[in-house]
Amino acid sequence: MYQLQREDLMIVNMGPHHPSMHGVLRLIVTLDGEDVIDCEPILGYLHRGMEKIAENRTIIQYLPYVTRWDYLATMFTEAITVNAPEQLGNIQVPKRASYIRVIMLELSRIASHLLWLGPFMADIGAQTPFFYIFRERELVYDLFEAATGMRMMHNYFRIGGVAADLPYGWIDKCLDFCDYFLTGVSEYQKLITRNPIFLERDQCYELPEYNGIFVKSIVMSVMDEFDWEVQWQKEGDSLSRYLVRIGEMVESIKIIQQALEGIPGGPYENLEIRCFDRVRNPELNDFDYRFISKKPSPTFELSKQELYVRVEAPKGELGVFLIGDQNVFPWRWKIRPPGFINLQILPQLVKRMKLADIMTILGSIDIIMGEVDRLEYLKEVYGMIWVLVPILTPVLGITIGVLAIVWLEREISAGIQQRIGPEYAGPLGILQALADGTKLLFKENLLPSRGDTRLFSIGPSIAVISILLSYLIIPFGSNLVLSDLNIGVFLWIAISSIAPIGLLMSGYGSNNKYSFLGGLRAAAQSISYEIPLTLCVLSISLRAIR
Repeated sequence: MYQLQREDLMIVNMGPHHPSMHGVLRLIVTLDGEDVIDCEPILGYLHRGMEKIAENRTIIQYLPYVTRWDYLATMFTEAITVNAPEQLGNIQVPKRASYIRVIMLELSRIASHLLWLGPFMADIGAQTPFFYIFRERELVYDLFEAATGMRMMHNYFRIGGVAADLPYGWIDKCLDFCDYFLTGVSEYQKLITRNPIFLERDQCYELPEYNGIFVKSIVMSVMDEFDWEVQWQKEGDSLSRYLVRIGEMVESIKIIQQALEGIPGGPYENLEIRCFDRVRNPELNDFDYRFISKKPSPTFELSKQELYVRVEAPKGELGVFLIGDQNVFPWRWKIRPPGFINLQILPQLVKRMKLADIMTILGSIDIIMGEVDRLEYLKEVYGMIWVLVPILTPVLGITIGVLAIVWLEREISAGIQQRIGPEYAGPLGILQALADGTKLLFKENLLPSRGDTRLFSIGPSIAVISILLSYLIIPFGSNLVLSDLNIGVFLWIAISSIAPIGLLMSGYGSNNKYSFLGGLRAAAQSISYEIPLTLCVLSISLRAIR
């Protein structure tokens, strides 16, 4: 059997700026001609620290931010965010609020599927559905705007209910939309489902998988009262994923119609939760008033327990793992985004497919990089650390060596002069050199009162910078050179020889003859050190030339 060699393969970068990548996703694709051998998704271009931000905010403060996870199904991100503390605190949601949540979630599912369908068809060459889907999607956003005041980033869900009740006439408008949308779905099916070109592109059998929705979840506790069917397909190709989403939109309309017809009266929010588990009101002169300059909004503490809540979002199971610590901030907030999980199967789906099939398969998965992206590749972080290790190790070793030499010099001088000396820092005065240096930097006034301040300040910088520049060309490893300037050793010695000039400048700028003599002595010592260094480098160079 023919074995592929490395030189027979071609590695291609797709993204992160490709228009069909649906975000800043990068794929490293290994090709044998047009056949895909391997595919590696690369993330990290949009990482925003969503989980750590949640752990430093209250739930109400964090709620407007969660709509940026999946910005096409924003109601689901809000639902899972408020449902987690509701389950943690055993907070009851009024029945009317539960019905309103179901209606909003299913409308959000429809909007998400519509904006998946249009770009997905555009990826495979059909432009007409891309324009069709905006008709119904705008109607959904009009309903959202009437109920929440916002078209995309709603901030509508609240712990214990929703932010506001449905306005007058909204239910009738939503029922009219449901009747109209069913005719639109029929139009999509006539235009797309039996199209031979669409079937040729999408009906390629990939890995078998289960496609379906499980909307009966913790968040929508009233789903048992509705009549609906789970949509699923036994095939695992792109056509199956299309059929599942078309069926989901029809089932969502059925659920919305039943919810609108049976929505009960009563409150839309559990107002009793505002009286329990409150953080104490701040006093007049405490930290909040003195430094934040305002009284923070009252919130309740998250009890000391943990749980995992989930809801079936348009792209799959969206979950949050929450740990409370008797504090207003979550101790741990772990997000389980469906897009991130679904993307993991992409390398298996595209293997043995053609290069052109990648866009079809990737589009059928329906990913949103806002929820997918995170700092996944820790090996890049570890690689950065290992790059810094060989650099910081010599610096740390030199620092410790200098401190040890200074300590040894003090001990020898004290022994010669038969005195103990101010050796008080650390055992046997080991840390005295470090204490003296710290005192010199932070306590003493280093700038002379009658000298040239600018010249006195620039001198040490020149001395240090010249030494640091010499470190740039030192090979710390076989493949680790900070700056490959391709220069000779004598030029490197010349760069490091600038240090005495900085010492002389500091001595001259002090306007003190004793300091100037000290600078001359330090410069002489530095030059005397360079003579043997130059001879050593010269001998090594001559030996290498031979």
